[in-house]
Amino acid sequence: MENESRNSVRKIIHIDMDAFYASVEQRDFPEYRGKPLVVGGSPEGRGGVVATASYEARKFGIRSAMTAKKAQQLCPYAIFVRPRFAAYKEVSQKIREIFSRYTDLIEPLSLDEAYLDVTEDKLNIGSAITIAEQIKQAIKDELHLTASAGVSINKFTAKIASDMNKPDGLTFIGPSKLERFMEQLPVEKFFGVGKVTAEKMKRQGLHTGADLKQLTEQRLIQLFGKTGKFFYKIVRGIDNREVQPHQETKSISAEDTFSYDLDKGEELTDWLVQIATSAFKRMQYYELYGRTLTLKVKFEDFKIITRSMSFASKITTLEQVLDTAQMLLNNLDLGDKKIRLLGVSFSNFGEVKARGKEDSHQPTLFPNANLE
Repeated sequence: MENESRNSVRKIIHIDMDAFYASVEQRDFPEYRGKPLVVGGSPEGRGGVVATASYEARKFGIRSAMTAKKAQQLCPYAIFVRPRFAAYKEVSQKIREIFSRYTDLIEPLSLDEAYLDVTEDKLNIGSAITIAEQIKQAIKDELHLTASAGVSINKFTAKIASDMNKPDGLTFIGPSKLERFMEQLPVEKFFGVGKVTAEKMKRQGLHTGADLKQLTEQRLIQLFGKTGKFFYKIVRGIDNREVQPHQETKSISAEDTFSYDLDKGEELTDWLVQIATSAFKRMQYYELYGRTLTLKVKFEDFKIITRSMSFASKITTLEQVLDTAQMLLNNLDLGDKKIRLLGVSFSNFGEVKARGKEDSHQPTLFPNANLE
């Protein structure tokens, strides 16, 4: 088909820095090297959440968005340090400069990962694998950090490939092996398939891409909603999304549609933490710290509402994001309604205007404010 033919000629690289925040800390402070290091949160006081953890800490099961208290329970002698976002941003900009030597088609996802389209590269190298190798080596030589790379003909597969041989890995999935690779891939390894969706798939007897491939597009839509259309295409290696360079940002967001409708409870809270953390990481990358946080909710009857909270100053910490998003969710009167989708977005990036004496520095709530 025409779309598939066009998709097959693309050369896409996904670069993902290895334990980025923790690696920068271990690079800059030798006393942290080889030790379980947790960036973000503190087991004392309010606690907070983990931004990232070194590979030494991950061996104990510590992961991002986990509470600091839980992380300490898993590894009592872990070292906790406060994030230095200015330092991470500076390193991220240098990584971006390395990318720019090869292409201008760069789509950053956060401070530590990006897609690159090198179908036509600036240096006329021609080989995406060679370009990925050179980028990884430049990051190692110039910044003393490691990155993992995935190389393929589309964004979805490149993203999966970059995670296959971490740390410091490089995985190529070429056109001739793409469909076979997707058939063998466990459903929980599909990027975007969380724990809840994976469990639902397995209850349906769907354990690999090959199992998904046996179902018709209509059946996948019945099981997983509009995401079923995506599953139908991706197990056949079809992903025509283009790498989109950064443009002027009016809002920054992340959202997810669940494979089945959720009640208000612990499972919903877990999803909210993941989604809010993803949105916050994107805001960090662009250094566009908004003063308004909006929670988007789609119910089982497909009705959509938003709840927003605005602050007098910019939202700059993950703790503030999680607390605000959770408060907005808690204030919803669900009744018997179940939730199909959650989203978190940030806006209102401009400078604060002069405020009168009657203005309060406390946050203000705007029910049903649509800021998209």
